[in-house]
Amino acid sequence: MAIERVKPAGHSAVVGYGGQIDTTKGQLVQAVTAIVTGVVHGVGFRYKTRERAQSLRLAGWVRNRSDGTVEIWAQGTTDALAEFSTFLERGPRFATVTSLSVEDVEPDATLDQFEIRL
Repeated sequence: MAIERVKPAGHSAVVGYGGQIDTTKGQLVQAVTAIVTGVVHGVGFRYKTRERAQSLRLAGWVRNRSDGTVEIWAQGTTDALAEFSTFLERGPRFATVTSLSVEDVEPDATLDQFEIRL
């Protein structure tokens, strides 16, 4: 499986880009977008992704794309995002992940839960 980590143009480091301090907890909040390719539609990928994200206290969303991939926006602590990325690499039981592309982005202060988008 191919895993691609994209560094946004104009930024000197992938890890640490887009960090904001969560003033309620004093923790650094990171955000990523991800595209998952493979057998990822019709296998419960979005539901298991939401379940895993919620267990890690991440905010964001997941949605199927018309090209057969799944798109994810997730934000939370660096440790939680690392664990979430490990989940995305393998996917849920009936999925077959062939590639994962992850890009660091600016956190979105308006997100406070993780949801499935249509």
